[in-house]
Order: sequence, then C-alpha cells, then structure tokens
Amino acid sequence: MDHHPRNPSRKAVLRAALAAGVATPAALMGVPALARTATAETPPALTPQCDDGDDPTPPQMEGPYFKPNSPRRTSLLEPGGQGVRLDVQGYVFGLACRPVGGVLLDFWQADANGAYDNTGFRYRGHQFTDERGAFRLTTIVPGLYPGRTRHLHVKVQAPGRPVLTTQLYFPGEPRNHTDALFDPRLLMTVQSAGGARTATFDFVLAVPQDPGPSPTPTPTGGTWAAGTAYRAGGRVTYGGRGYTCLQGHTAQPGWEPPNAPALWRAD
Repeated sequence: MDHHPRNPSRKAVLRAALAAGVATPAALMGVPALARTATAETPPALTPQCDDGDDPTPPQMEGPYFKPNSPRRTSLLEPGGQGVRLDVQGYVFGLACRPVGGVLLDFWQADANGAYDNTGFRYRGHQFTDERGAFRLTTIVPGLYPGRTRHLHVKVQAPGRPVLTTQLYFPGEPRNHTDALFDPRLLMTVQSAGGARTATFDFVLAVPQDPGPSPTPTPTGGTWAAGTAYRAGGRVTYGGRGYTCLQGHTAQPGWEPPNAPALWRAD
C-alpha cells in the first residue's frame, strides 16, 4: 500500500481529509488518479478511479475456521487474556475513492497461542463502518501456527453487494516469505506504541460510485504553482492568503490550497 512520496494518491489524500474531519477536496472527487511514477520525458498515464496499483482490495481464501453469527463488537479483548494489544483502524472506499458507510466487517483470528476458538466466539466479532466509512478494531496480535504467518481474517460487505473475503498481514514477519498465501498488497501499516501496536488498512470494494461534482472555481494568484514539489512545513500564498503545507506532494491542477485542506492549512 505504499505510495510515491511526492505524489500522494487520491485515496491517501481523501483518507487524510477524513481523519482530520475536514471537507473532501472537491478537485479529487471527479478526476482519475495520476500514475504513481512518471518521467520528465513521458507524461504520466491515467489510472482508473481510486486505483493505487493494488485496488480493489484482493480476495483471499476463507480458511477452515470461519463461524457465522459472531457478536457485534469493536473490541475482541478478553478479560485476563494474553497477547500484545493491537488497534486496527481504517476506511472502506468504493471505486471512485468515496467512503462507504454501513459496511459489514466480520473479523476472526487466532489467539496469542495460535489457536482458534471453534466452540465459542473468542477473538471473533463484527461491526459496521460509520457514515465516514471508518472502522476500528481493538484486539491482540495473533499467534503463529504451523504453515502460516501472522494474519487477521475479515469479510467485508457493502449493503446489497457481494462479500469480499480476505486476510490482513503484518510487515517484517519472517514467515511472510514462506507462507504461500501471503500477499504484500494486504500488508497493514503497523507501528509500536508503548508495548502495544497500532495498524491501519483501507479497503476498496468494487462498489460503483458517482465520481462527484466538478471542482469549484477558486481565486487565483500567489506563489503556489502546479508542478512544484512542496515539502511539509513549506509556505505559499494563494488568492491573497497564506497556507502551510501539511504533507509533501507535487502540486497538481485542482489541488490549489483552498481545495485541498488535507494538504494545506490556512494561516
């Protein structure tokens, strides 16, 4: 799920806007994403809407341990349970990179010893995305068992749409190289945080979506210029107002500071 450092994907910018609680940049709602790599000699090719090179999220086998009718809950922690706490959060997008609310996510996993609860519902649970398409799961890092690397199972279903069954993986695991099912496109972004771990992953479902409205005209003039590579902390003026860059990127038409609050903060 990595992205070119100077050209954040439409999905990454939308995710940042959602996480910050600001309006989605209008310019990103009606145009396809640029390819992640390009040369000065060759114009970048256009890619399908919300395609970062690994979308929609690829499916994987269900495995032998799925059970229906899991309890609805966002925390799978057990009283007195063992294991390293893991907080997973992210968003569910459709094909036009717009968030999808009311999506069912059904998670199941092994416990810290690598065992599945096949008689009850330990480390099993389902939830729904909120109106922003967001979800959050509190659980533990699953244990290892023969033949597999660490992973989480999940079924994802938008209202009235087919079920996506897949698995999520942890970076840096030695068994990633020997597990025949491992798919690097399904790697979570994982960080350590005071003895626990936090992870992020965004799902993209094959849900048709209206790409949204055209960009709203904005004032012109100032030091901002399309094609310029800006670093986080850099400052520009646009339409008579100053802005500070929030994340490094190469400016593109439609990403003017007033249209891209995930990239620019008004001073």
